[in-house]
Amino acid sequence: MSGTEEGPGSPDETPEFLLRLPGADEVDRARGVLLDAVGTNGSRKFRILAGSPARDREMPSFSKHFASTARARAELRRKGVLRPSTRWPGWLEAAEDIDCGSPSFAAGVLVGAPRNGWIDWKTEADIPLSDFMEGVRSGPARSWLVRGNNVSGADLVQKLWLPEGRVSSAAPRLRQGVGQGVSKERLRAIVEEDWGTTATYNQKLELVEELYAFLSRMKPGDAVCTLSGGRLYVGQISGPAEQTASDSGLSNLRRPVEWQSKGHPYDTLPEEIKQRLAAQHDVVDLTVVQPHIDGLGRTDEELADEAVETERDPSGTTPALAARRELELPVPGQALADELLTHDAGWLREVRDLLWDERQLIFYGPPGTGKTYAALALAEYLGGGAERVKLVQFHPSYSYEDFFEGFRPRENPETGEVAFRLTAGPLRELADVASREGNHHIPHFLIIDEINRANLAKVFGELYFLLEYRRRSVRLTYSGDDFLLPPNLFVIGTMNTADRSIALVDAAMRRRFAFVELSPRTEPTRGLLRRWLGRQGFDSRPADLLDALNSRIDDPEFLIGPSYLMNKSVHREGGLDRIWRTKILPLLEEHHYGETFDIAKRYGLDALSRSLGDGDGGPGAATP
Repeated sequence: MSGTEEGPGSPDETPEFLLRLPGADEVDRARGVLLDAVGTNGSRKFRILAGSPARDREMPSFSKHFASTARARAELRRKGVLRPSTRWPGWLEAAEDIDCGSPSFAAGVLVGAPRNGWIDWKTEADIPLSDFMEGVRSGPARSWLVRGNNVSGADLVQKLWLPEGRVSSAAPRLRQGVGQGVSKERLRAIVEEDWGTTATYNQKLELVEELYAFLSRMKPGDAVCTLSGGRLYVGQISGPAEQTASDSGLSNLRRPVEWQSKGHPYDTLPEEIKQRLAAQHDVVDLTVVQPHIDGLGRTDEELADEAVETERDPSGTTPALAARRELELPVPGQALADELLTHDAGWLREVRDLLWDERQLIFYGPPGTGKTYAALALAEYLGGGAERVKLVQFHPSYSYEDFFEGFRPRENPETGEVAFRLTAGPLRELADVASREGNHHIPHFLIIDEINRANLAKVFGELYFLLEYRRRSVRLTYSGDDFLLPPNLFVIGTMNTADRSIALVDAAMRRRFAFVELSPRTEPTRGLLRRWLGRQGFDSRPADLLDALNSRIDDPEFLIGPSYLMNKSVHREGGLDRIWRTKILPLLEEHHYGETFDIAKRYGLDALSRSLGDGDGGPGAATP
């Protein structure tokens, strides 16, 4: 930063940009121009024009996290270059032109708080400065990880990046003349020709993605992060990419960066950032955790001050503050227990705690025990609405491609042609919704009905790992993305033990799920029908008959659940007999397939009525 200097980039040669200052309704906007001159690190300089207003105060934590900008601002005030304004009482005013190292530095000097100058400096027509950069993609700022701590055994972060204000990428075989904004198609051809047989096809694919991100997707104003010495360093890209000659070939593609004052210890980073840093690539898009990055090293109070000081939100909320909201599951109370006719609210709280600890849970039991109903009701309560619950039913032909992602035939609506396209399944769709910015603290639920009817190892594939290690990512089979299951995604499965014994579920699945039994022999299922009959004002005889029936069934996995009789149609004329003959007895016939005794004599209504003393057999009739 300095006073006005002679040379290229005079105000007559570049557009004039305006900066609105926070709380400056009665104050003119600051004015400035982008210069052709560059600093020692290659960043384009920016000139604040004389007469521009500036704030008289700073964000309280400004000097702590943006020390160089704060020092420059203090020096300008000491020299009288930024002096009290006579036009705008309570404000400062630039007494002369001020040349700064970048648009963001200039904005920080005027505002006394961190600003993204590439976006905040705009023309009179409201076009951001970044749109005037040749070869730079437009759009909001993004965040990136670029690794430089182990490049052929060298730590470029400490040797080059931090001291010289740069970030670089090694492309020793890349021909000269490949510059900012090159297309991915062009890069594919260049990499194929320049690397030839010195790289495998997979290495070439990685190179294309990383070079394309570095040269064409990154832009001035984006945040950049890197790891070195157990610390994460954060900066802002302040200029275009350039190709230079490098004796070692380790840093021949470079971008200028304004690094923040100090790094952040890895152990103190939020888990969301650590998850993304685990990706095995040299260039990684970190935009999904950008709010967490923006909040590094700052307290909630400092972030709230920044929101108010910069007028990003007068309520004191910023994306960084919102990202710190904790995931919560509401604790079920007696009202939910009454709604679900659960014997005790403590049972619901235990299920909630199991979900919180394990993230995955399976309700298992015989048919008719209300497993799916309980799963849906509990998920909607804990998630805060049906819109955060997705249900899928497994079956023997269900596959990984159905469940997560795979290539499916899709018609092009414009041409009518059918082609195979990568298509997300229900788990991928829900995971993408749950991981959206602003959703991280909101629980989402996937209900898998009849989970044991599919080949689970085939359906889950590498997702088995993610169920157990929620804070790690894996490379996906089809898309090649680095994917992790967000911590706010919960899975509830239902398992009918009459179809397949729980003992036959493989050990990998048993280890990853908590199992909760819903059986007529235990609460809350045991007394459910009786409680429902009482609520509806019906006689308790169906509950007595069901208890008598289950007392005659030896195998607990084939007991009959109460939901068959929790229907008002049962209580119409002939309804109970009809349900018994058409739904309950056929289940028991299948259970006793190949045996010779008479199902009706053992399990029929007449036999059970006699055993209860209210049928033709009279009280105390012998059990068949």
